[in-house]
Amino acid sequence: MSSPKWQKSSYSEAASSCLYLAAGTTGAIHLRESDTPDTVLTTTPGRLRPLISALKAGSLDRALVH
Repeated sequence: MSSPKWQKSSYSEAASSCLYLAAGTTGAIHLRESDTPDTVLTTTPGRLRPLISALKAGSLDRALVH
């Protein structure tokens, strides 16, 4: 089994925690954070798309304040 080809998010800053994504062999998407690279979350494009849309729209900003 080959290791995933990780791509760093373009929104990650140089000295901050970075989000990495990799395409899985079965169409899955793998996510990991630079502080804990051994912890990998796996999802599908269809499940990740609404989260990314909500983040871009800022609709989760209020949830972070509470």
